[in-house]
Amino acid sequence: MTGAGLDNDYDIVIAGGGMIGASLALALSPLCLRVAVVEAVARSASSQPSFDDRSTALSRSTQRMFEAMGLWEEVAAASTPIHRIHVSESGGFGFAHLDAREQGVEALGYVVINRVFGDVLQSALDNAALVDMRCPASVVSVDTGEDAAAVIIEDSDGQQQRLTCKLLVAADGANSTVRRMLGITASHVQYGQHAVIGNLKTEKALDNAAYERFTEQGPLALLPIVDHRAAFVWTVSEDNVTQIMELDDAAFLQALQASFGHRLGRLSRVGTRAAYPLTLSKALRLTATRGVLVGNSAHGLHPVAAQGFNLGMRDVAALCDCIADARGESSGATDPGDANLLIRYADWRRDDQGKVVRITDGLVRLFASSSPSVRMLRNIGMLGFDVIPGVRSLFARQMMGLSGRLPRLSRGVPLR
Repeated sequence: MTGAGLDNDYDIVIAGGGMIGASLALALSPLCLRVAVVEAVARSASSQPSFDDRSTALSRSTQRMFEAMGLWEEVAAASTPIHRIHVSESGGFGFAHLDAREQGVEALGYVVINRVFGDVLQSALDNAALVDMRCPASVVSVDTGEDAAAVIIEDSDGQQQRLTCKLLVAADGANSTVRRMLGITASHVQYGQHAVIGNLKTEKALDNAAYERFTEQGPLALLPIVDHRAAFVWTVSEDNVTQIMELDDAAFLQALQASFGHRLGRLSRVGTRAAYPLTLSKALRLTATRGVLVGNSAHGLHPVAAQGFNLGMRDVAALCDCIADARGESSGATDPGDANLLIRYADWRRDDQGKVVRITDGLVRLFASSSPSVRMLRNIGMLGFDVIPGVRSLFARQMMGLSGRLPRLSRGVPLR
């Protein structure tokens, strides 16, 4: 094992180099801190889960963040704007909609292919002078003290190195090992569902509209992406996922069509499919001595309403704000792992995280009920959502990440 020297002494070590971890490293760049990003899976590996052919919906606040970071032009070139969102229930009479023009924005959000998004982030990381990528490498042990944390990492050849830092950030996903090493536990609730994801061709153009249709098995979303295709996220029960994934393309499209309906005409030309189980995970706390959680390590959500990545980006923005404020208040070196700084971060994030967890989990459970009376109330509620003044705008602002106290980056203000 190589000992720690000046080259292995960092201000911040980020465990996890996926979309959240990479974004955090780039967001921190203006603060002139030495940052190491430790990622277990090489970017080019087919098993890299963060930058595959899945799609991610970027909210308005996330868009503003990348604008402030100077990356939005490149991200926008690979993105498709969402101008309208249509929500309905299979077999129901109610529906609801959101429109960008009504909300006074050019788009409610944007959809980007993770693989292309990853290329933009990686290119920026390659040019970030104070960011070191340790990849492929894994964190194998953590020792936190009052003044610093020691992090042992191991590369793919089994060679170990000792890194030291003022702050260790767990950005390694819902099943975070670093969260456990920091002594933070999390609750996990299994939804009994899997998300089947991929992309396909629709007979009628989506015309920058996104669709969320609630079915007996769970929500089914179709999102506009490049090349006039649609990304889909189809929630199915765990009892049916194996059978659905084993269908050939024609049978799969027929089953998907039956769930979605014919609003967009015939569905065809489905691409590669993948499936993963759906779980609600919540860390019991967000900080430890010299440690902090962001993204899915703090909160793993159901994909309904596409809030997971955007909630994680607001974690990133708030943490950067707290560090930037501490830097402005300090006449000496900034300590990003200071206990009071981490308390401010946790206090700031508690309300937003709790609210989004309640909304997404509530939607899943509300639409899971097969009770005729609940079904009637759901449909009436969707109609009320459309006609009661102000309700749409309040919900839209929450979904766009524009509610509550916003950090600088979420408002599009550079940290400089």
